[in-house]
Amino acid sequence: QVQLVESGGGLVQPGGSLRLSCAASGFTFSMYGMSWYRQAPEKERELVATITPGDSITNYADSVKGRFTISRDNAKNTVYLQMNSLKPEDTAVYYCKRNNGNYWGQGTQVTVSS
Repeated sequence: QVQLVESGGGLVQPGGSLRLSCAASGFTFSMYGMSWYRQAPEKERELVATITPGDSITNYADSVKGRFTISRDNAKNTVYLQMNSLKPEDTAVYYCKRNNGNYWGQGTQVTVSS
């Protein structure tokens, strides 16, 4: 069955960096687009970044453009989210999702605070 396991969250000071990973299994990873979403307390889940299969075309929410980078390693069945210049408003639970289907990871908490 499809499994998505996120890791790499934690507590970081404003201006700091984190790299999230999402290890995928149970499907042919290279054939699917992947996305990162986030959900802050009392807010709706929002799309952060997405990457296509094959040519790895990326798209970002305006709020993270220039600070976050989504990438993928098909040999490792893993999608990453490099987050730089973090701000307190980036605090949220971050989820990875397989496009084409309702498959989500369990989420990883990112807290940006001094």
